[in-house]
Formats: sequence, structure tokens, C-alpha cells
Amino acid sequence: MTTDLPHETARQSRLFTCWPSDAELWEDNLEPAQAEFAAFLKSVVAPSATGVTLDLTILASTAQAEASAKRALGHRARVVRAAFGDVWARDTGPVFLRDHGEPVAVRFRFNGWGGKYELPGDDTIGGVIAELAGAVERRFDLVAEGGALEFDGEGTLITTRQCLLNPNRNPGFGEADVEAVLKQALGVDKVLWIDEGLVADHTDGHIDNIVRFARPGVVVCQSPWGDDDPQVEVLEAIARQLAGMTDARGRHLQVCRIPSPGRVDLGDGEVVPASHMNWVIGPRHVVVPVYGTSGGEAAVTALRGIFPDHEVVGASARAILTGGGAFHCVTCHQAGE
Repeated sequence: MTTDLPHETARQSRLFTCWPSDAELWEDNLEPAQAEFAAFLKSVVAPSATGVTLDLTILASTAQAEASAKRALGHRARVVRAAFGDVWARDTGPVFLRDHGEPVAVRFRFNGWGGKYELPGDDTIGGVIAELAGAVERRFDLVAEGGALEFDGEGTLITTRQCLLNPNRNPGFGEADVEAVLKQALGVDKVLWIDEGLVADHTDGHIDNIVRFARPGVVVCQSPWGDDDPQVEVLEAIARQLAGMTDARGRHLQVCRIPSPGRVDLGDGEVVPASHMNWVIGPRHVVVPVYGTSGGEAAVTALRGIFPDHEVVGASARAILTGGGAFHCVTCHQAGE
């Protein structure tokens, strides 16, 4: 097989992100979100004990944002001016793979998460990232965001029906239609389908908030935390579905469960799609978003047993969550050699 779509524990050459700077979008949470970005990024690019490093490129939409990002990250990052709408680079950016050893940026269509949030620049920033990465661009006529696609590096991809089969994304497409495009675009052999994602998730059920591969054959999902967890029915349904699945190599998936954050209150009493699954893997750390609930410490402890080759650390994502996501959502990684 000449196409290589490695798991995120494999070596990465670069991490891309977009610096939050739009006061109209972030309102009172802009400075807290910038502080959380900085703390998270410093942790995720920390070199491993053996000297493995991860380059960081931050896209900034204005001169003021560029200066802010440079103050926050200093020598740790390359800061580049580019136009984009919002910070969710996982969804607006490409999916990177390698073909015959050469970097390829796969770009699906982006329509503002089913037409909910269509901002200037969000449908073109993927091309900017591809160019910065020196990757060949390949475009496919499927509406899909990176956060909707989770892969194991050995031919298996997991997604949700709620997202990719949604009429607001791909009207008229069935599972076979979507699978055909994903297999052609990414070189995967098998697509696994979860029905639905978190309650109140404006992405329509992105997989990176509910199921992640720890390594080939091993998936992680969440267990409810506390008596008032608003996601209890969804989380139990996900675990039941995973229990009956096999991957592209015929292995029955080993399902590991970690505590969810439980109910997270951002001040308005509304249910929010808080998740510990939105971690990012760096050379040294697995950085897990936490939200000030007791479930955070319990989740980090559980993940330490799942990622024995990394230091698992929690970092606050409460302010970033007010924008709709967490750490995995705001980053786009380029596969290494």
C-alpha cells in the first residue's frame, strides 16, 4: 500500500492552528481562550525525553493577532498571516497523509458545519495550510470535516451517521456513497459507523468528541460522570455499538472507557458538548481538555494507563469550549516521514 494515513501516535512533522482574535466571536472569553491556547500549545509541542520535536505553525488573521501569538508562544512557533473565519483548523484544514513518501493534503468540501456558521476564509484556509506544508492538494466532492474522521493507521476509519449522512452535509448520500469517497481519498479499507454524537454538539456529532483510537485495535470512549450527566444515554449507546465492531484487520475492538466531564456549566445553564476525548498527542504529552469538574482528574488518571509511552496531562479548555470545541478541534497535524 503506497498511501499512508498514520495514527496520531505516529511521528508528526508539524501542527497547525489558528490564533483566536475575533472579539465579536469570542466576546468576554477572548483573552481567557488565548491563555488556554498558549498553555495547551506549549505543552503539546514539548520535546520528548529522546529529543523528538514537533514544529508549530500558528495562523493569525490580523497584525494584532500576529503580535499576540508571538508574545504568547515566542520561539516555540512560526506565526504566519492568513485569512480565516474561526479557529477550528481540524475542520477547515486538510487531512494529511503520505503517498509514496510524499506529503498529500486531502481537502473535502467545507460548508460551515451544515450551513450553521459560514465565515469568510474558512472554506479556503485548507489550501493555505496545504501550501505551507509543501503538500500536494487532492480535493474530493464530499462535505466532511476533519473532526468527523478518526482513523487507526491500519485501514480503519470511524465516523458518525449524524454528521456525514446529514442532509445538511451530503443530501442523497447513503453509507456506501460516503464510504466509497473516504476509501478513495484516504486509502482506508473499512469504515465504522456510530449513530450519534454528543447532545448539543453544533458539529452534528463529530467523532473526535466521542470515540478515539488509542492505537490500532483499541478505542476509547466515555462513561457518564455524576448523577446529572446530560450525555448519559448517548455515551451508553456509543459503548454498546463499539462492543460489536471489528476493524479492517478483523480484530474485535478493545473498548476502554474513561470518565466524561459530567455536567459542565458555563454560566447560562445550557447543556454543552464538553468532552475529555478531544485530546492532542505531542512528542512528550497527551494533552487532555478539562473543564473544572472532578471527572477531569479521573479521566487523566485513566488515560495514563492507556498511553504508557506518553505523559498524560490535563489543561483547561473552558474558555475554548465557549466557542464550540477544544484542543483537537483547533489543531491540524501533518503526518511525519
